[in-house]
Amino acid sequence: MMLAPSSLSSKLNIPLCTKMALVHDMAEALVGDITPIDGVTKDEKSRREAETMEYLSRELLGVWGGGEQGLRIREVWEEYEEGKTRESVFVHDVDKIELLVQMVEYERRGQEGGKLDLGEFAHVARKIHGVEVREWAREVLREREEFWKGRGREATMLGVMNEL
Repeated sequence: MMLAPSSLSSKLNIPLCTKMALVHDMAEALVGDITPIDGVTKDEKSRREAETMEYLSRELLGVWGGGEQGLRIREVWEEYEEGKTRESVFVHDVDKIELLVQMVEYERRGQEGGKLDLGEFAHVARKIHGVEVREWAREVLREREEFWKGRGREATMLGVMNEL
C-alpha cells in the first residue's frame, strides 16, 4: 500500500487501504484462506466470512469502546467486500499481486529439476483493474518467464501476458 506510485497514492486514502488490507484477512484467520480448488462455492465462502466478521466485530470487539471500533472494522471489511471504491479496487488488485508473487516464490523454492509449475494461478492477473497494478503484474510474470527460460522451459501462463 505504502509503495503505491504517486500517480495512485494521490488518488487514494492510503491509511484506509492499509486498514482494508489488514481487515480483509481477519475472517481468513478463522475461516481459512478458501481458494477455488477447495470446492467451496463463492456464496458459501462469503457466508462463512460474513458470519466470522460478525462474530469478530460485534461479539469479540464489541466489548471495547462501546463497540465502536468493532463497527468501524466491520465497515472497512464491507467496503472491501463490495469492491466499489477506489481504495477497495486497489486493495483487491494488490491482493492479486500478492498471489502472483507467492506463485513465483513457491516455484523458485520448489525447483528441484524444474517440477513445480503453478501457472494455473497466473489467470488472476486478468482480474486486475488498475493500470499501475497491471504493470506490476506484467513485471512479476516477465520475471517468471525468465526464471523458466533459465530452466529450459516455457512458463505456463494460459495466454495471460497477451491480455495485460
